[in-house]
Amino acid sequence: MLERTPKIPRAMEQYEYAAIRRFLEMAVVWGILGMLVGVYLAVELVLPDWNFHTPAISFGRLRPVHTTLMLFGFCGSLLFATAYYVLQRTCQVRLAYPALAQVTFWGWQVVLISGILSELFGYVQAREYAEFEWPIDLLLIVVWGLFLWVYISTLRVRNQPILYVANWFFFACLLAVALLHTVGNLAIPVGFMKSYSLFSGVQDTMVQWWYAHNMLLFLMNVSFLGMMYYFLPKQAGRPLYSYRLSILHFWSLIFLSFWVGPVHLLWTALPDWAATLGVTFAILLLYPSWAGVINGLMTLSGSWDQVRKDPILLFFSAGLVLYGITILEGVFLSLETVNAVSHYTDLTIAHAHLGGMGWASMTAFGVMYYLVPRLWNTKIYSTRLMFVHFWVALTGALTHAIALWTAGIKQGLQLQSLDNYGNLSYSFLETLKYLRIPYLARGVGGGLFLFGGLLLAYNLLRTILQARRERVAVEVRIAAKMSAAAKKIGSV
Repeated sequence: MLERTPKIPRAMEQYEYAAIRRFLEMAVVWGILGMLVGVYLAVELVLPDWNFHTPAISFGRLRPVHTTLMLFGFCGSLLFATAYYVLQRTCQVRLAYPALAQVTFWGWQVVLISGILSELFGYVQAREYAEFEWPIDLLLIVVWGLFLWVYISTLRVRNQPILYVANWFFFACLLAVALLHTVGNLAIPVGFMKSYSLFSGVQDTMVQWWYAHNMLLFLMNVSFLGMMYYFLPKQAGRPLYSYRLSILHFWSLIFLSFWVGPVHLLWTALPDWAATLGVTFAILLLYPSWAGVINGLMTLSGSWDQVRKDPILLFFSAGLVLYGITILEGVFLSLETVNAVSHYTDLTIAHAHLGGMGWASMTAFGVMYYLVPRLWNTKIYSTRLMFVHFWVALTGALTHAIALWTAGIKQGLQLQSLDNYGNLSYSFLETLKYLRIPYLARGVGGGLFLFGGLLLAYNLLRTILQARRERVAVEVRIAAKMSAAAKKIGSV
């Protein structure tokens, strides 16, 4: 279970944790806001009048806000925190530029706040996961470049000759996101907050979904695999099942993942060769992904009684299982015969959210519960709340997924059903009427997940406040001892 870490005076801290603490705090804040917006959007899908005829909170404006909060706010902030933490611990050296790490924190917050405000006011590129206009894109690439510089500079002065595999995943994520963001946002500015893509037609669409697929994959998959490879063995107190398998997993995943983007464009004007390429690599991607799942679960093999009693390991193991299901689902959805039914339906939405709510978020929650007691040098406020959070979050994620699976399958079949005269049996409006009940269930699942996030925030907040009280108590005791010693010396 969770044991209290030993007290270490601040002056003797071996590593730089200030920026990590800040990123971790903001990951919780952005995550809660993202979940709240997601639940509100689920309500709007059932009750459209809840936008109160206000453009800023309409579905079209809030949807990119939701994706920005979760992808860049929640996942991005956690990536900064864990990359800095794991880098120092595995290389046994402090960050090369602690001041620049602080700059990346404040710069990332400026990017997020300016991006969210621009989306609320309608200044977007209308590109999936690339809604920011060019001034914000430039600021983002500057902040990311500083992040990459701090990371590389620290690697260069490391005290460990062997680079642990978690750093391979983090470093690949940093390089890939820099490349994806640069190429995917190439545009010609025509005003302060207006630009046009450098590409056009089918080429623009191919670049867009090459960007969108891989941005999601690296920020919500590759980076979290890096977290899994470090934090799961640490929490379990067991060595990684196979370091060789983890290296095989890394190289095959990195090579195959970059070519899967075309599966998002099946049954469109996309050339057949590109569609075939995307489907082929999507199927091949199953093997390295499941290699990671097997490596993680086999690390826990023989210690399932420990997993049952440890909420952090429960989060990690559930995340791995849901990751395996998500990958298998993605392979099926990439098959052209299946995609003919699933395309433009909620099956695609279910797939994306199962990866986000099941794999990424469950892993993130476990990482946060691991890091906060260690970074603030205390014990967790309530282990019982951690168990409650696990079951609430798991129930919410599964409810959300099952509701959208049901909605997507029926929706796809209705849209392809023909009567005896070759006409559509159901109008688009009739499919929308059917979706009302599954969307209500989706909202319930999202609400449960949000409630779990609030339990997380409360538990971590009480843990941090508890650490501050303990530090004050220690300082008071030290001051009292020093005062007593001074009086004793004075009396002599």
